[in-house]
Amino acid sequence: MPEVDAHITGTVWKIEVEVGDSVREGDTVVILESMKMEMPVEAEDPGTVTEILCEEGQSVSEGETLVVLE
Repeated sequence: MPEVDAHITGTVWKIEVEVGDSVREGDTVVILESMKMEMPVEAEDPGTVTEILCEEGQSVSEGETLVVLE
């Protein structure tokens, strides 16, 4: 299953998708805030969102899985 991982350590500022949403490669799924900058996290593969493993306001580490696709 493709996963969308955090590429930086930061705080989940906004979740742009819901379970059941279809995403294409390059679609923004989560926006992280780090060092006062908003950083979009994009899907690397197309798919359907099956799980969201984070919530807005949560601190995440680089490499942590945020969203699972099918």
